[in-house]
Formats: sequence, C-alpha cells, structure tokens
Amino acid sequence: MLSITDISVRIAGRLLIDHSSVQIAPGARVGFVGRNGVGKSTLFHAIRGDLPIESGSIALPPRWRIGSLAQEAPDGPESLINVVLKADLERDALLREAETAHDPHRIAEIQTRLVDIDAHSAPARAAAILAGLGFSTSDQARPCAEFSGGWRMRVALAATLFSAPDLLLLDEPTNYLDLEGTLWLENHLANYPRTVIVISHDRDLLDTSVDQILHLDRGKLTLYKGTYSSFEEQRAARELLDAKHAKRQADERKRLQDFVDRFKAKASKARQAQSRVKMLERMKPITALVTQDVREISFPAPEKLLSPPIIAVDDVSVGYEPGKPVLNRVTLRVDTDDRIALLGANGNGKSTLVKLLAGKLAPFTGRITRADKLSVGYFAQHQVDELNLDGSPYDHIRKLMPEAPESKVRGRVGAIGFSGKAGDTLVKSLSGGEKARLLLGLATFYAPNMIILDEPTNHLDIDSRAALAEAINEFPGAIMMVSHDRYLIEACADRLWVVANQTVTAYDGDLDDYRRMILSANDGRTVSRERVKEPARPERARNEKRASPRQRVAQAESEIERINGIIAKIDTALALPDIFTRDPKQAAQLTKARAGAESALQRAEEEWLEASSELDEAAN
Repeated sequence: MLSITDISVRIAGRLLIDHSSVQIAPGARVGFVGRNGVGKSTLFHAIRGDLPIESGSIALPPRWRIGSLAQEAPDGPESLINVVLKADLERDALLREAETAHDPHRIAEIQTRLVDIDAHSAPARAAAILAGLGFSTSDQARPCAEFSGGWRMRVALAATLFSAPDLLLLDEPTNYLDLEGTLWLENHLANYPRTVIVISHDRDLLDTSVDQILHLDRGKLTLYKGTYSSFEEQRAARELLDAKHAKRQADERKRLQDFVDRFKAKASKARQAQSRVKMLERMKPITALVTQDVREISFPAPEKLLSPPIIAVDDVSVGYEPGKPVLNRVTLRVDTDDRIALLGANGNGKSTLVKLLAGKLAPFTGRITRADKLSVGYFAQHQVDELNLDGSPYDHIRKLMPEAPESKVRGRVGAIGFSGKAGDTLVKSLSGGEKARLLLGLATFYAPNMIILDEPTNHLDIDSRAALAEAINEFPGAIMMVSHDRYLIEACADRLWVVANQTVTAYDGDLDDYRRMILSANDGRTVSRERVKEPARPERARNEKRASPRQRVAQAESEIERINGIIAKIDTALALPDIFTRDPKQAAQLTKARAGAESALQRAEEEWLEASSELDEAAN
C-alpha cells in the first residue's frame, strides 16, 4: 500500500500540499486530477523521493518498484526493441550474468528466475507494446536515434510499461500519442495488474482505465471511488453538503458570539460567556467551496459566411519531396459549417493534409479550388517554438494591431484570456495551457472562415478542454481538428475522416466502432480499408453517387440513437439538486447544449422520414 500521511510540500515558498493524507491500496488504478499548477507532478516527485517533503511521511512496501516516464527521450544506436527490453533491469542483469556464469548452482538459479519472470516471452511482450503505441515491426528494429523526439518519448513510455513496476506513475502520457495510441493505452491501463496512478486531463481515459479518482484541490488530497464521471457527481453532492454545513456553522457561530458580546461584562453570566468562547475556539471552520471560474475560450466570427464548398480538392497528390507523395489522389470537399475530425496513426499524413488545406503546402498534382476571400486559421502545438519567449501576450497582439489605441489592444488581449497584469506576463513564464490559449488567440485573430486545430488540447486541463469544445460548437465557420481527445471529437465533430494508406476516406461508424476496430486489429495503427469510403457528402453534388434510401434510413436511425444518448446525459446533469442556484453558468451551458441537441435530433428525424418515404416508394 502507498501510504501518504499528513504531508506538506512547498515549492519556492508556495505551499502546494498542506497536511494531507491518502491511502492507495495495492492493485488500484487511480486517476489523479486537479487544476494545472496545483501540485500533481510535485506529488509524483515526492513519491519517487526526488523532492523532500516539509512534514509527514510517504511509505511504500519495501520491495515495491516505482516506474515513471523518463524526463528525456532515449537516444542512440540501439534498436527500439532492445531499448524496451533493457527496461526490465532484472531480466537484463540475469541474461548478462548467464553469459559468464560457470557455477552450476548459480546457472540453475539464473535460469529458474528467468522462467519465473517469463523472461523468454519478453521480446514478444515488448513488440506488442511497441506495436500498440504505433511502431511497425520494421520500425522496432531501427536505431532509436533515427526517430524524432515525440516518437522517442513513445519508446520511453513503452519501456516504462514493459518494466511493469509495482507502482506505475504516469504524468500526461497521452501528450505524445495519437488517438490510436491513446485508445490502446486506455485498454492497457484498464488491465494493468499492479498499482497505477495517472495524471490526465483526458475524460475518456479517466472513465475507461481507472477505478478511483484522486483529487488535489486547495492543498488537500481526496480519494473518490469510481470513474471520473462518478467523481464529478460525488464531488457535486459533497460540495452541496459542505455549503449547507458551512451555513449552519456560520449561524451557530453568530449565535454564540452574540451571547458572548451581550453577557461578557455581566458577572452572573461570565462563566457561561467564557464557556461559549471556548466552544467557538474549538469549532473547526468548514470551508464552503470557492468556485474557480474557468476563463472562456472564444473564436471571433467571420464577417461573412462563404458559399459552399469553401475548399474542393480534386485528385491531389502532395508531400515534401517531389516523386514521394505522402498523400495520393485525394478528392474531398469542405463546406461552410463542417465539423471534421481526422483519424489515423501519426505518420500517415494528417498534418500533411491540414497543411495542404491551410495553404502551407502546394500540391504536386491535381487541383485545389478555394472560395474567394477564404481565410484559414491554423493552430499547431509546434508553433509554441515560434512565440517570442521574452515578449508578453500584449506584445504579440500589439504587433498585429500597430496603429490601434491602447484600450483596443488591451481589450483584445483580455478577450483571448489575458486580462490585467496577465497580459504583461512574459511568454517564458506562462504555463503550457496559457501558451496554448495565446496560440489559439493568435491563430484566430483575423476571424477566419475555417479553423484548423492540430492537437489543441495538449496542456489544457479538463475544464479548459470543455471551454474549447464550447468555443468550437459556437463558431459559425468550418472546423477541422486532429486530436487524441475522444471527448472533444465526440462533443464537436459530425464527420470523421481517416488518413491512411496515402489517401483520405470518410469513416462510416462512430468513435466506439473505431475504438473496437483499433483494439481488435493485429497492430495498433492499421486501419481496414473495408470500413471506409470516399469523404464527399453524397447529397451535395450531382455527379456524386447518392446513398441508397436503405442506407440513409440506417444512418438516420443511428444518428437519432446517438443524439438521444447525448440528451439523456444532459438531462441527468440538469437533474442534479440545485444546479440552477449552485452553478447557474453551467446550468445555462447545459440548457443551451440540450437545445442544440434537440435541433440536431429534429434534423435527423426529418432525414429519417424523407429516406423512409423514398424506401417505401422504391418498394412499391
């Protein structure tokens, strides 16, 4: 058992954990949550012994091995499979000793232990983990140094998982993964046989892979049973109860204080007054929850909505070296109000496609037609490197508004989430989430007709991801996103495109179908061509083949079922006690989301009626 008892941890004079305790049972799978900067990673450092604690104790069973993701990506000439195999230090040491051992008794001991730890199946287990994280068989034999930093961090994750420590500590492990790798990791963690604590802002991972939630808030650790969705419900009920207790206590304190103030000067009542003073001193204050509002994310609406299609791609090949296309013979169209999510393993061409659509790559062959005056906003995490570290958010916006008065510049800086003094904070002092907010503001500064988001959720906490989803849904233009966050895709996307096998195709299932397909595939990356079709909407062009009435009925029924599921979830949330008085902003957001879902349901039902009528006519 991991026993954390009355610990306090302070960093640079700031108290992050304040006399807090928690017990983690062996075999528990724990999701560790809390706002960015509250001290989650700091607690990991303390558990590993890398950081001294101010008071209290952290105790582990004496033989427990702790495993966590290396801070630096592995490098060098060794193959990926060998890097992963060497992460099992005991196996590696035994194999090396077996090569030089001469004593028969020691040889027997070595071989017996190798059998006990299933050492001889290790290459197959290591290969399976690497495959799940996106490495082909040929990749696994290549030197580690040939891969980029992001891919080498995947190797580090594979090595950590392969070593199978008694206590596995993972800090945002999906930041370097694509959706396919994230789905595999969710499944792997859900079946991890030992204790795991994972810091994550990925709702689906926290609902799929863990059975407890550890919450760090205002310096206190609280352990909840169940998944993240269960945690949200339990915490809401607990906060409501705390608020009631706090009010009752405040009333009682006022009554006692009134008695003391009234009778403390009277000799006949002095003893009773003194007794009530002691009662006040012994009364431990109950602190009602102080809501930490999340800064909204908003995208400026384009001045004019363009006529569809805003982009039409016809038989295009594109890449970085002439004669070596990454994507070949791509045909697709993007319309004014599209919400498109790109699926497919990293390295298959998703970033190439978005660069093509953003106008950052020219096609080798084929034709791209863009609407007149089309403006595209492009966000990618690597653009962090393009920010001026010694400049502030104000400096970045002022550069885009050189002639504007100070008040307008400050107003625009505040609109992207940096009000007051925050606007003058140097970029190098901003957190990862704050840098992401700044990049989103810069990418959409000129009110584009289409926004392309390449992994926008990295470094955003759960509440900020929800704010991003709301901004996407409220934006009137087109959105295309690449993300490993299932929550964001399910909340926003109405079209799924798979980028694989050098082309782009539309996926006819939902993310649950895609997840099942990925997990059942022989490796974690290969997408079956049998489950995809061309990504043009059939009803939008005369020369495109229209889906049959039977297909449209089935699609409409599936959509109706999906939307009804969303409405049911919203209704459950709206049914929470006193939600309209406790959190009116959230209640308003839920009400707005329900209205949008009702509209979508009505459209799906109309499509079902139309397709059913055509099907009946065809039968007659």
